[in-house]
Amino acid sequence: MVYKLSTVTRRDLTAGSQAVQSSHAAIQFIFEHPEVAKLWIKDPYLAQLSCADEEELKILIEKLHKNNIKFSIFKEPDLDNQITAIAVEPSEKSRRILSCYPLMLKEYKSIDKIDKNSYKKENSYV
Repeated sequence: MVYKLSTVTRRDLTAGSQAVQSSHAAIQFIFEHPEVAKLWIKDPYLAQLSCADEEELKILIEKLHKNNIKFSIFKEPDLDNQITAIAVEPSEKSRRILSCYPLMLKEYKSIDKIDKNSYKKENSYV
């Protein structure tokens, strides 16, 4: 079975922020756990998942820690260093723990559900 490097971000963030924070967490994981990254890159599958908010992320972090599963925490400086996303090692144990989390952005079935004003702000270079 192929295991996926997984990221979990917060649904209380905008769609664009979720995507960016998830990417930050994955990159941080690669730097913090290069031995895992070297194995993962041979089958580079990625799962992007979500949870409700920072409190739910903290509960997940504690569960991963208790199960000796490697992970990286990303804290966003622009949000007072709140935890915005984590990346979790690809393994059977992590797959079991993360299986209850929905795919990131699953609640956005179309662009109409995304706040177009925040989308414009997030996706401009100005």
